[in-house]
Amino acid sequence: MTFTNPEALFEAFSKLKVLVIGDMMVDSYVWGKVSRISPEAPVPVVLATKKEKRLGGAANVALNVQALGATPIPCAIVGDDLDGEFFLNRLQEKGIPSKGVITSEERMTTVKERVLSGSHQLLRVDYETDKELSAIEEKSLLAHIKNLLPESDVVIFEDYDKGVITKNVIATTIAEANKLGIPTVVDPKKRNFLDYKGATLFKPNLKELREGMELDVDPNNLDSIKSASKALQAALDAKMIMVTLSEHGVFIKDNGETHLIPAHVRQISDVSGAGDTVISIVACALAAGLNAKQTAALANLGGGLVCEHVGVVPIDKTRLGEEAAKQQILG
Repeated sequence: MTFTNPEALFEAFSKLKVLVIGDMMVDSYVWGKVSRISPEAPVPVVLATKKEKRLGGAANVALNVQALGATPIPCAIVGDDLDGEFFLNRLQEKGIPSKGVITSEERMTTVKERVLSGSHQLLRVDYETDKELSAIEEKSLLAHIKNLLPESDVVIFEDYDKGVITKNVIATTIAEANKLGIPTVVDPKKRNFLDYKGATLFKPNLKELREGMELDVDPNNLDSIKSASKALQAALDAKMIMVTLSEHGVFIKDNGETHLIPAHVRQISDVSGAGDTVISIVACALAAGLNAKQTAALANLGGGLVCEHVGVVPIDKTRLGEEAAKQQILG
């Protein structure tokens, strides 16, 4: 489909429902000031001045989808605990449906707590379990996915290796989505890297590509990137491979067509959550009908924009549209 301007594209986004399957989390931030070193150990003493909790992990993908104008439908399992309660309450506050979220007494809600002084992250403390779902949890999650798929326009797998996404969840969901003609896009991690067979688009970063394929990929050598992407595409039988290369930009392969989109020079404050923004834009763009090159260019732009902010934040649609128009991404 052809869009002449960002406004028309965002109008198409507003009609989309995006099923987000993955590891939902809570991001906790403690801001403070450092004025001395602890007498107990050679570590800074942080005088906390502010604390905040936000939706994180796959839920940040849902926030990005919502920020783009589409309707996210999170589908996951969180703990039957205080953080799980906070998670569900925050979804409600944000106007994001929680009908796909299951609470479990067998798991704890994942929390990533970051301690910052100014824009500098001093420490991160993780509260989590990475065990795979029990048979009962997996059956319940798959039932939710099958019920929600028919109303969805695209599926995002947001995998953080915390156990919610299992091999069976992947295979069953992709098979059902392909039957319904619904595209599936994947933001992978190491555990299930080569299990996403038949996905529409698979988006590792450079580190994940190297580890997942056990190849020494050189980001300065386009042939090296092409070769690894070709091997990955064959292994997964995926329609498209997209590799985020940090300061080297984004590479996308769609059958015989390949494109390397250079990175934009920016003042980087924090790269946390950039991958969430990228996969959200990719999903909405593909579902709306953008071609591979336009999809990669728009996602590359959005990923860079959120890196200008401290902490994990969703994309600013207005600014994304303004910059996309300046760079004539839509032609």
